[in-house]
Amino acid sequence: MSIRFDGKVAIVTGAGGGLGRSHALELARRGAKVVVNDLGGARDGSGGSSDAANKVVDEIKALGGEAIANGSSVTDDAGVANMVKQTMDAFGRIDILINNAGILRDKSFAKMDVSDFQLVVDVHLMGTVKPTKAVWQIMKDQGYGRIMVTTSSTGLYGNFGQTNYGAAKLGVVGFINTLKLEGQKDNIRCNALAPVAYTRMTSDLMPPEAEQMLTPEAVTPGVMYLVSEDAPTGMILCAGAGVFAAARIEESEGVFLGREGLTAEKVAENWGKITDFSNAAPHFMGGEQTGKFFKLATGGK
Repeated sequence: MSIRFDGKVAIVTGAGGGLGRSHALELARRGAKVVVNDLGGARDGSGGSSDAANKVVDEIKALGGEAIANGSSVTDDAGVANMVKQTMDAFGRIDILINNAGILRDKSFAKMDVSDFQLVVDVHLMGTVKPTKAVWQIMKDQGYGRIMVTTSSTGLYGNFGQTNYGAAKLGVVGFINTLKLEGQKDNIRCNALAPVAYTRMTSDLMPPEAEQMLTPEAVTPGVMYLVSEDAPTGMILCAGAGVFAAARIEESEGVFLGREGLTAEKVAENWGKITDFSNAAPHFMGGEQTGKFFKLATGGK
């Protein structure tokens, strides 16, 4: 099987360096026309420059590919609208959106200002929602779209000093859990990537020796599959150092404790059974979960 993107147009946010640059270059190598979006700010989101995006465009052109640069902030409504207009004016369609842009403002929750919490959520969550919303109708009209969001092990499992980042990163998973359902009839597939890579964002969080192993290029092959024509939908792919694994939200089988005389003590007494994941199932859609609870409560199977 050969994965190609000939005739496809991709937008990659935060593509001036690190993971985004790696994704953009590989898309171009495989035939895609690429919009390299990057605000060019510092790791904490301050400042801005078009140099990084322009450099990646030059790299793509040197490979014989087609690309344009865009310096819009993913949190700015007008900027996102301009990015989409620029893409449509240049290439006439949008097939792939890789939401990769992000910042960090790490502190323990006790020491974190609410403004730092809000900014990180704005960039990672709303900075994913806004570009996705801007391309959604275009993809629906085309009957084709591939959307990838970037989550994190911090969102899935937690990490000290990153309450803001973790909240936003799990938020994008909740976003695609519903988006995959709404896009299904229009062949729009939505997936999440949880990468581990040594980049500007993570360089002071990892030992120097990790740089040689945890390269962005060891993550990007998984991304190419997640945005390919034969991509799955609704998946969370964990990737790092050439290792790939799927993550999912599970629910235990559950225990019916009755509705009469139900107490907190009864819940405590049955906690072992409630938290027994030996017969766990993947996450449910809302209606399916309601049906499961109704069956348990009425003695059905």
